[in-house]
Order: sequence, then structure tokens, then C-alpha cells
Amino acid sequence: MALGFLSRLKQGLSRSTAKLTESLGTVFVKRRLDDAALADLEDALVAADMGTEVAARVIAEFRRTRFGREVTEPEIREALAGEIATILAPVARPLAIDRTLKPHVVLMVGVNGTGKTTTIGKMAQQYREQGLSPVLVAGDTFRAAAVEQLQVWGERVGAPVIAGPPKTDAAGLAFDALTRARAEGADVLLIDTAGRLHNKAALMEELKKIIRVLKKQDERAPHSVLLVLDATTGQNALNQVDVFKEMVDVTGLAVTKLDGSARGGIVVALAQEFGLPVHFVGVGEQAADLRPFDAGEFARGLVGG
Repeated sequence: MALGFLSRLKQGLSRSTAKLTESLGTVFVKRRLDDAALADLEDALVAADMGTEVAARVIAEFRRTRFGREVTEPEIREALAGEIATILAPVARPLAIDRTLKPHVVLMVGVNGTGKTTTIGKMAQQYREQGLSPVLVAGDTFRAAAVEQLQVWGERVGAPVIAGPPKTDAAGLAFDALTRARAEGADVLLIDTAGRLHNKAALMEELKKIIRVLKKQDERAPHSVLLVLDATTGQNALNQVDVFKEMVDVTGLAVTKLDGSARGGIVVALAQEFGLPVHFVGVGEQAADLRPFDAGEFARGLVGG
């Protein structure tokens, strides 16, 4: 399974890899690492969506360790993978489900279209395979398609889905779901939410209300708040983290659709800027294509190592 995922990761990151290695191939053809070469490398890193902070950090390290040396593209790729892995290592932390909580409540947040509902389904399938009992909550009550999509996943993985009529109060639904999950001794409660950023004030109020009602039953709930980001949005993902951190206490990230993007470098920018745990990365449609984040694998996949 791990080898299969590693090949899918490399395939999924192929657009990002091609974009970066094309730039590196242009910059480094047995070339001395001087100021001009470093400036070109910095431009390539920024163009690969790693952001100016990451680019500056990498360039500073290359200047310290390799300045004035003649370097080849493979040497630069290997060194670059090492630097990226160093940046990513502190945030590569799986989402640990506390089996003693019964249930561990995971509030899923993010703008519409990031793959939030699908991510919940994939997580539920993986938890099922691990012997855990998940319960799903169709809390995006304004989008009938989201409710139906979650119900399909529930049937597929054998997990109950708690839903209400259109425009049901999401907080009330979450409260009832937690009551049921506790009564049934479920291990994980995965709560989908709306992501209508065009009305940020209403969305903020809705999310805060959900959290308030959950705390009436368990003052520590939600135990995890997972923000789902779409890699294809590139630098806009940074803005989304800022917005949702303002609304709720985001505890970790899931980055989806890396297979459809040339912007895999955004994961590095997110790690550098926010330091939030990256719990999952998604590189395809199948449940097995959502996996815990591995810093070394991702770094090598990104630079084509």
C-alpha cells in the first residue's frame, strides 16, 4: 500500500515537479552557484508557489553551504529536497484519534469546493479499516449535493450519516449527532460544515454556534478542527488559513487535489507561514489516495527525486 501510494504521490505531483525541474534545468547546467544563479533559483522557488519566505530560507542555506561551488541540477535537486523536508518535518503529524473520548469529535471546515465532503468520506473509510466506528454529520445543510454525497459515502463504508431537511440548523444537528454518537459508543464523529465565504459573518456565527452547542455536552469538543484546502488555489490557500483561523481554532490541515495542480509547493509555504500540522494530503479520487503526510516522501516527490 505504501509503495502504491508513493507512486501515486509522484504521479500526483508530476505537474508541480515538471514546473520546478524545468526551471532548475534552465538555471543549472554545470554552473557555479553565484549571486546570479541564486537569484534565478529564488525566482524558480517563488514560481513553484513555495512563497517568498521559503525561497529566502532556502537561498540563505545554499549561500551558506554551497556558494561559489560548481553545481549540477541533480545536486541542486537533492539539496533542495533536503531543505524542503526540513521545513515540512515539524508539521508532518497524523491526526491521532483518541479512542477514550467516545467519540473524538472532528469539525471539518473549509470553503465550498475544496473536497471537504469527499475527504470526510475517505477518512471514514480509513477509520473503518482501522476498526474504528465513525459517525458522519451532513452539516452543510444549504447544499443538497453535499448531503447526498455524504450519504453515498456513508452507505459505501457502512457508517451512519446524520442529516436533516434542507436548511436545518447545523448546530442543532451537530448537538443531536453528538448525543447519538455518545449513546452508541462511536469512536469518531466527523462533522461537515458549510463554506460560504461570500457571507463571512454568517459563516463565522454558524461555526461558533456549532462549537458552543458541542461544548454543552463535552467542554473539550471539538477535539480537532481540520481545515481542508484545495492545492489548485495556490497562494489563495494562505488567505483561507488566515480567514478560518480568525473564525475557529484550526488544529490541522488537509491539502487535497494535489494531482490536479502544478502548485504542490503551496504545502511548503503553508508549513513555513503557519506551522499547523498537515494531517492529510490527497492525490486522487480513491479513499487510499488520501494519506497521512510524510515530509520526506513529499519533498522528494516535489523535486522529482
